[in-house]
Amino acid sequence: MRSRSPSVNSSVSGLRRPSLPGRTISRLSYITSAEHGPDGATVGRAEQQITEEIEEIKRYEDFTTIDWVQDAAREQLRRRARKRETVGFFERKGLFGIRRKLWESYDAGQAWIVVTLVGAAIGLNAAFLNIVTEWLSDVKLGYCTTAFYLNESFCCWGAENGCPEWRRWSSFWPINYFLYFVFSIIFASTSASLVKSFAPYAAGSGISEIKCIIAGFVMKGFLGFWTLLIKSICLPLAIASGLSVGKEGPSVHYAVCTGNVISRFFDKYKRNAAKTREILSACAAAGVAVAFGSPIGGVLFSLEEMSSYFPLKTMWRSYFCALVATAVLAAMNPFRTGQLVMFTVRYDRDWHFFEVVFFIFIGVFGGLYGALVIKWNLRAQAFRKKYLSKYPIVEATMLAAGTALLCYPNMFLRIDMTESMEILFLECEGDHDYDGLCDAKNRWSMVLSLLFATVMRTFLVVISYGCKVPAGIFVPSMAIGASFGRMIGILVEALHASFPGSRFFAACEPDIPCITPGTYAFLGAGAALSGIMHITVSVVVIMFELTGALTYILPTMIVVGTTKAVSTYFPPGGIADRMISFNGFPFLDTKEEHTFHVSVSSVMTPVSQTTLIPSVGLTLRALETLLRKTTFQGFPVVENRSSKVLLGYVGRTELRYAIDKAKKEQSLSQDAKCIFFAPASTAARTPSALTPPVTFEQLATSSSVPTIDFSRFVDPTPLAVHPRMALETVMEVFKKIGPRVVLVELKGRLAGLVTVKDCLKYQFKVEAQERDGDGDGDGDGRVDRFEVYLRDRLKRAAEWARDCVGRVSNGRIELGHGEARGERLLRPTRADASGERDSFGPRDGEPDGGILDGTEDDDEGVELRDRS
Repeated sequence: MRSRSPSVNSSVSGLRRPSLPGRTISRLSYITSAEHGPDGATVGRAEQQITEEIEEIKRYEDFTTIDWVQDAAREQLRRRARKRETVGFFERKGLFGIRRKLWESYDAGQAWIVVTLVGAAIGLNAAFLNIVTEWLSDVKLGYCTTAFYLNESFCCWGAENGCPEWRRWSSFWPINYFLYFVFSIIFASTSASLVKSFAPYAAGSGISEIKCIIAGFVMKGFLGFWTLLIKSICLPLAIASGLSVGKEGPSVHYAVCTGNVISRFFDKYKRNAAKTREILSACAAAGVAVAFGSPIGGVLFSLEEMSSYFPLKTMWRSYFCALVATAVLAAMNPFRTGQLVMFTVRYDRDWHFFEVVFFIFIGVFGGLYGALVIKWNLRAQAFRKKYLSKYPIVEATMLAAGTALLCYPNMFLRIDMTESMEILFLECEGDHDYDGLCDAKNRWSMVLSLLFATVMRTFLVVISYGCKVPAGIFVPSMAIGASFGRMIGILVEALHASFPGSRFFAACEPDIPCITPGTYAFLGAGAALSGIMHITVSVVVIMFELTGALTYILPTMIVVGTTKAVSTYFPPGGIADRMISFNGFPFLDTKEEHTFHVSVSSVMTPVSQTTLIPSVGLTLRALETLLRKTTFQGFPVVENRSSKVLLGYVGRTELRYAIDKAKKEQSLSQDAKCIFFAPASTAARTPSALTPPVTFEQLATSSSVPTIDFSRFVDPTPLAVHPRMALETVMEVFKKIGPRVVLVELKGRLAGLVTVKDCLKYQFKVEAQERDGDGDGDGDGRVDRFEVYLRDRLKRAAEWARDCVGRVSNGRIELGHGEARGERLLRPTRADASGERDSFGPRDGEPDGGILDGTEDDDEGVELRDRS
């Protein structure tokens, strides 16, 4: 590998390209101080300073992709610089040597210090949110006469079915109905207003975006302090408003925000994206751990769903962070019951093998539920983006108002979803009876009530998930599964009561309850969670940690396995993965496997459509014009534009930094020549004979024609592949190595380049063609015609609503005339983040939102403002 020390040459003779065999993927020089000679330490410090300055600039490049190869190379450079600084320190005796050893020990233990602090902060925040959420949810129904700040469970401590100290707002039920409605509107509008005004990134769940961030996509402000603060304040308000949203998904977001904010106080993580990625993965595990009281399940969730890179050390740190968070939450004991979550339950009855039939039925429901909600929620998101994107506060308020009107009459929809699950999970023994749920004479009325709750909650989840408030989908899905499962359990119990002597129920013992409807609710919750997220192992472990019963591991595995099998008949990916495609994030899922049977040359951007930089001959004026007129994030460096012999690759940030630095050090002429690849000397040069660095001032005055040598900023060994390499192999390179761009060369000449966006566009095109090919049958044709008919009816309803709103507001409010973000992103005036081409229009099968690149630098283009 060549050194990055600049040199001045006026001739281009002898230009040689580094050989391809054994090519590495770093752009930094790792020559030791001994090899550098007497000025080696100066060279190392200068290289490190330049690298850190460029890295600081790149931290603020929004909607770009981290090149993990370059990040690893920069970390290696920092390690070698520290090693040179510590040469001889450990051999010395005295105070200075001891201080150095202590500093090295502290540097090595920073990871454990950070995860400890982060875990404790996540546990404290989770306890606070649990307490506030329960009080806000109960204050809609009544108040405590002894202390207004107590919720119903604390006010009636020790009582099973209420107490005189807890009173409704009025003895006249219409007044209670009206106050319930008013509180819901106030909570929802307040939450949406705070989110819109201070931290738009606090809206939604955040899991889709965090998956992309951990994979290397930069979203400035998404994990910032403002997002953490507003998410923590608005989440209880959104839950208490009655919207069909949960706090378990957003708990992952605020946990990762906590880790990002705290880790920024440590230099080791402030300047290293790979180290920060480890902390973010650990925080995601801790967020799930405090949400479900399941530290092991949280680690498995981070492994199965969140992280594209999960080495052994990350697993240990994730486990430790989840352990600290759950320990702090348990010490806080927010429910004063010793439970980490409200719906923790313990079962002491066994199950029977004849119930496997009903377990499989519940698993089928979970798969169908996930497919239904994912499909129609994406339709609702598209409708929201097109017609309602300008009115997030009005939308959230109207949703809360409609939810309150529809849910108050139903006993299971009126209360908080976590409280509802706690009731549905319980066995029918002792005093655990909620409004006659366990009474045999109320079975059919309870079945109808649970069926209505299941259907209505499903509809509300479809239209509510995605509104501009902190909103998760874990708990709403589990509540839907719990209500459906409890309904099935009651029906099975009624069947057993009607035919107690049937051979089907021969395993039941006399005088002992045979069917436990609460277990069906528990299994239904697991099936719905697995169906909506398409996760398996982590669901089983989470449900096991919720019950603590080994007996029900096998039924849970049967239910989740059935749900997974049913889900395979529908488009792949859970709601988080589908939202990534819908929003246009450049993310390659490591869990997906594709067989395209094409080479990378079918996907790459050809060299004719690529902006090239010649190694010599380009003036400073022409270079600045090129940067001004293009938005590419990098440029291939070639010998000349006719031969196209590949010499390296230079990033836009490095190039802009080098120009600014040159102008700062010396006034340069616009006609100064730019050199991007220093010619090789005819004489053999050993590393010890390398010259010390030359400043830009020396470069400008060393010849009659001023020249600027940018060769130190050029990556002479970019990752390059042959045009006939299989596309699947190149996609694996992007997934496992993480470069921003892969060059395609043939016999030393540049043939094109390929990025993640190119791979995704081709993948979407192939999937769309497969769907079109599968839709030739009569059955699929009927489904398509039904969807067209339904879409037409929805469009007419939207137009009618728009006209009504316009008439009522006298034309002051107009719905649907704003251009959606997805339509703007698909205009052919943008450019890809990696410099491969101008963004084309939407190809067949490409997501509606387009694929985001590094050019959405205005708030209007991305709908979200920057709050770092």
